[in-house]
Amino acid sequence: MTESEFNQLADDALALIETSIDECGGDVECNRSGNVLEVEFDNGQKIIINRHDVNQEIWVAAKSGGFHYVWQDGIWHSRRDNGELYSKLVELFAEQGERLSLD
Repeated sequence: MTESEFNQLADDALALIETSIDECGGDVECNRSGNVLEVEFDNGQKIIINRHDVNQEIWVAAKSGGFHYVWQDGIWHSRRDNGELYSKLVELFAEQGERLSLD
């Protein structure tokens, strides 16, 4: 995949995530600066989601750990357990008592 293709796919994913967070209606603050999306919950916990250009991955950092996702077969797959990015984000939000829908 070219750098341009990766950047477009990753930026589309970050935009979808940001929009979904903005629409979730919970006590969540979402700030984007370039290729980094910082999510802060009412209890002070954070999730950081960013585009990592060198490895062509989307990285997620949360209290429960760090996760790396690569674009494969039309889905962002975890390098660790082959899980899917959006499913992991829904799970991480649920851990904070928030509901997130990424349709």
